[in-house]
Amino acid sequence: MPVYFLAVDIGASSGRHILGSYEGGRIVLEEVYRFKNGMVEKDGSLCWDVDSLVESVILGMRKCAEIGKIPSYMGIDTWGVDYVLVDKDGKRLGEAMGYRDSRCARGMAAVDAIIPFDELYARTGIQRLDYNTVNQLMADKLERPELLAAADKLLMIPDYIGFCLTGVAHQEYTNATTGSFVNIESGEFDTELIARLGYPAHLFGKLSMPGETLGKLSPEVRERVGYDLTVIHPASHDTGSAVLAVPTNSSDAVYLSSGTWSLMGAERYEPLATPGSMAKNFTHEGGYGRSIRYLTNIMGLWIIQSIKKEEGDKYSFTELSDMARGYSGTVSRINVNDRSLLAPRSMLAAVRALIGDPEAPLPAVLAAVYHGLADYYVRTVKDLEEVTGVKATALHVIGGGSRDAYLNALTAEGLDIPVYAGPTEATAIGNVLAQMISTGVFSSVSDARRAVYESFEVTKV
Repeated sequence: MPVYFLAVDIGASSGRHILGSYEGGRIVLEEVYRFKNGMVEKDGSLCWDVDSLVESVILGMRKCAEIGKIPSYMGIDTWGVDYVLVDKDGKRLGEAMGYRDSRCARGMAAVDAIIPFDELYARTGIQRLDYNTVNQLMADKLERPELLAAADKLLMIPDYIGFCLTGVAHQEYTNATTGSFVNIESGEFDTELIARLGYPAHLFGKLSMPGETLGKLSPEVRERVGYDLTVIHPASHDTGSAVLAVPTNSSDAVYLSSGTWSLMGAERYEPLATPGSMAKNFTHEGGYGRSIRYLTNIMGLWIIQSIKKEEGDKYSFTELSDMARGYSGTVSRINVNDRSLLAPRSMLAAVRALIGDPEAPLPAVLAAVYHGLADYYVRTVKDLEEVTGVKATALHVIGGGSRDAYLNALTAEGLDIPVYAGPTEATAIGNVLAQMISTGVFSSVSDARRAVYESFEVTKV
């Protein structure tokens, strides 16, 4: 029987349990469970239903036993920046607030009054985004001080899920870096920064690295799922896992992790927190093996997903892409990173406002989004080359968005380097790879990436 590695990959709209194994020289994946996710509105705030997430994770683990494929190891990855406050008894304090909530902007204004952003960037290398954890925690300090006073631990979302499964509280490195608390030079929490902002020092401990063991399942969880396993930290930020699965060992390649968000950048091992880098809004998020994910956040397919939902899901993603491709009128270019697109009541109205035509037909709206995304991708490659001084040799589009042939083609038209698409399940693959490297299936990252290229479809656009 093969050894199974379970990747629990949770994004902003859904989560999946994917079993990975290494058979006949190839990585084999099998999706065994899928569940919905999304922010919910409670008392006027946007939150995550983390209790439901934990329950869904347990149900998916039980499904593995039902099909007779019991994993020996498991890793959990999610999006970044959001967190749960836990008291000394391990109980959750208040709601797990979501990064699209309006409180983030209020928190950022308060942080700016204490520490100028250029200094914050020089210390952490994290791009200016109002929903960074450093700003969200300031909103807690101002608006939920009783929760912050009672808190014993701050756990990022994957840390909290792992805590619920094992009873062990770790703070994993790659997700922690997204919060703008980790010092760019030391790779540990910046205690001086934390003190200046007035946050409780005990909330921030020693960081765990991808590949390290979290622990075994608690007796209660073990009884519910019917077996035990070892939980291993992957790169618990989903983009960190996805970047581990980029199917190349070239140091000059650019990646585009394309999904709800588009994360575009290059892998580095030395920080580049210069004024020029700050001006282009490049960030330094942690990666596997203490690598740096030198990237920028682009609004991504969230815009298309929101339009699809607003249209009552009567069109498939392929049909929406075809509408954009087939539009023959003058295409408007919009800034897909405009703040009005972050959490609008109506995405169609928000895009039409950027176009300047409140009556723009759906195909025109879609064409503006697709061309806006491609333009942003092309500009980001050129910005990367300018700031780093390194000429890009290829662009690798990974993740669910790699299936969008039209968007990939628009992007390729604007670049003078080859563009490759795939694998689509990059995040789950990277999660599994961290477990496999930790347990000796692969001896190095380069061996693991070579196996990704040989195991999954990668096509030239």
